[in-house]
Amino acid sequence: MFTLKTIISRYMRRLTSILIVMILTVIVCIQINNEHGQAYEDAMTTFFQIEQLLVQNQEELSEIREEYSRTCLHNAEAIAYMIQNHPEVLENLEELEKIAVFMEVDEIHIFDRSGRIYAGTHPQYYDYTFDSGEQMMFFKPMLEDKSLKLVQEITPNTAEAKMMQYSALWSRNGEFIVQVGMEPVNVMKAAKKNELSFLFSLLRVNPEADYYAVDIESGEIVGSTALECVGKNIAGIGLALNKIKDQEGFHAQINGGRAYCVFKKAGSNYIGRIISSRELYKRVPSVTVMITVCLIMIALILSHAVTRYMNKYVVDGIHSINEKLHMIAGGNLDEIVDSHSSVEFSQLSSYINMMKNSLLNYNEKMSYVLSKTNMYIGVYEYNEYMKRVRFTEYVPRILMLGSVECEKLSSDYKAFKAFIDRLRGHSAADEPGVFELDGRYVKLEESSDGGGVFGVVIDVTDEVQRRKQIENERDIDLLTGLYNRRGIDMRIEKMLRAPEGVGHSALVMVDADNLKTINDTYGHEMGDAYLKEIARLISALDARHCVAARLGGDEFVLFLYQYDEEKMLSDAISRLDDIQTCSHVDLPDGGSVPIRFSFGYRLVEEGIDYQTLLKEADEKMYEYKRERKKRDNKILIPGK
Repeated sequence: MFTLKTIISRYMRRLTSILIVMILTVIVCIQINNEHGQAYEDAMTTFFQIEQLLVQNQEELSEIREEYSRTCLHNAEAIAYMIQNHPEVLENLEELEKIAVFMEVDEIHIFDRSGRIYAGTHPQYYDYTFDSGEQMMFFKPMLEDKSLKLVQEITPNTAEAKMMQYSALWSRNGEFIVQVGMEPVNVMKAAKKNELSFLFSLLRVNPEADYYAVDIESGEIVGSTALECVGKNIAGIGLALNKIKDQEGFHAQINGGRAYCVFKKAGSNYIGRIISSRELYKRVPSVTVMITVCLIMIALILSHAVTRYMNKYVVDGIHSINEKLHMIAGGNLDEIVDSHSSVEFSQLSSYINMMKNSLLNYNEKMSYVLSKTNMYIGVYEYNEYMKRVRFTEYVPRILMLGSVECEKLSSDYKAFKAFIDRLRGHSAADEPGVFELDGRYVKLEESSDGGGVFGVVIDVTDEVQRRKQIENERDIDLLTGLYNRRGIDMRIEKMLRAPEGVGHSALVMVDADNLKTINDTYGHEMGDAYLKEIARLISALDARHCVAARLGGDEFVLFLYQYDEEKMLSDAISRLDDIQTCSHVDLPDGGSVPIRFSFGYRLVEEGIDYQTLLKEADEKMYEYKRERKKRDNKILIPGK
C-alpha cells in the first residue's frame, strides 16, 4: 500500500513524462511548420520588396521623364528668346555652341519656315527636314500650327540612332523653329534600377538563401544571386516548370542538396527563393533542447505546487500580461512585458517583446527602403498612448534636430506636435504644402486615424531652389542684368494690385539716344557697353525705391515707388537729366561717348492700370525726345 502522496507523485512523474514527450513532438512539428511558414513569409516579404522597388523605381522614372520633358521645353523657349533678340548668333557656330553649353543642352537645330535645318550646333545635320526620318516627322505638324510646343519621348535620333529627347517650338516672331536635343542620362540611370541584375545585387548580402528569376516560357534562369546559375535551364539545378506552377512552397533536390523552395509569378518571370534544409532547420535542435529543459522545470514545479501556486503564477500572471498587452495594443511600444512567474510566461513575454521589437525595427526597414530613393524622406508616428514618438533616421536630419533636441522631442509627443505646428507657421511662398526651416525647404504631410498621427517629411530644398533659379533666369535680361519685359510686367502688376504699398510712385520710360550711330560707328560691342552703362545709371538712381528693366533694344522702364511725398518723387525723376550730363562710356582708343537718353513719366493714380501707365509714359518720352531735338537744332542754327 502506497501513500497518496507517493501515488500522486508517481502519477505526476509518469504523466509529466508522457506530456513532455508529446509536447516535444508537437513542438518539433510546429517548429518545422513554422520554419516552412517563416521561409514562405520571408520569401513573400522579399518578393513584395522587389515589387515595391519596381513600383518606386517606375514612379521615380516617370517623375524624371516628366521633369526632363519640362526642362527640355523650357530650354527651347529660352534659346528661342535669345536667338530672336540676337539673330546674329545664327551665323556664328561658336556662339550657338556657347548657348548650348550655357543652357546645358546637347544639340540646337534651327529650322526655317519650310521645315529645313539651316543653322545649329551640328552643321552635319544642315538641310535635314521633318521628312528626313521617322523621328523627325514627329515635329512636322508644327509647319501647319505655329502655336504648337512639342516634346518628343526619348527615342533614337535620325542621324546616329543615339537616344535623345527633343523639344521644339516657333520663335515669337514666327520666323524660325528652335529644336533642342538633350541626352537623357538621368532617365537611363533610373531605368537601370528596374533591371533584374540591379535588384538581385541588393539581395546578395543575405547568404542564407539564393534568389532566382526564371523565364515562364523557356525555364531559363535570367537572374540569380548565384551568378554561376544565370543562363542555365532550371532543370540543370533540379527543378521543373510544372512543379513551380503547381506549388507555392515545396521541397526539392537542388544542386545535389535538399532545399525548400518558394516561387511566385512576377510579370513574365517566376521569382523564387531557395534555402537549404540544413539552414532552414538549424534552429530546431537548440530550440528543442531549450524547450525540453523548460518543460522539466515546469513538471517539477507543477508536481510540488500545482494547487497552491495556481492563482499566484497563472491568474496573476495572465492579468499582468493582459495589462501590458492592452498598453501595447494602444500604441505604447516602449512598454516591456516582463512576467516571469513561470517558464511559459517568461517565454511568452520574450516572444511578445520580440514581436514588439520587430515592429520597432520597422523604422529601420523603412529608413533602408527610403534610402534607396534620390530624396531625403522621413516618416514619423505618434498617438496619445505612446510615451515616445517613433520616426525613421532621416527625420532629425530633415528637421535639423540636434541630438539633445531630438531626444527631447522623441520622448514627448506633445512637444513634437508643437514643433510641427511651429513649422507649419513658416509656409514657403508659392509652394503649397512646403515650409521653410532655417534656409531649407520641407514638404510635410500628415494623416490622422483614431487619435494617432502618421506623418511624412521630405527635404525638397534642391528642387525648390532649382525651380526658383530657373524662374529668376527666365525673368532677367542677359545683357544688362535688369529685369526683362516678362519680369518687370509681373513685378509691377503684382505691386499695383496692392496700391497702398507703393505710396507716391511713377512709371518712367527711358529710350537710349544715338544707339544706332554708336553701333554703326564703333560696333555693336560698344553699343552693348552703352546700354549697360544706361542700365547701371537708371537702376542706381534710388536703389531703395526703384525697379528697372530693359524692354528690348534701346528701351528701358523704371518704376519709382514708396516715396513719402510727391516732391521727393519729382526730385528723383529730375535727377535723370543730371546723371546723363556727366556720364560717358570710354572708347578703346582713349576717347569717350557721352551718355544720352530721353525719358517720359506718368504718375501712378488710383485705378490706373499698368498698360495705361506704359502707354502714357511712352508718349511723354517721345514728347521729350522731340523737344530735345528742336532745342538741339536751334543751338546749331545761327541767329536762332
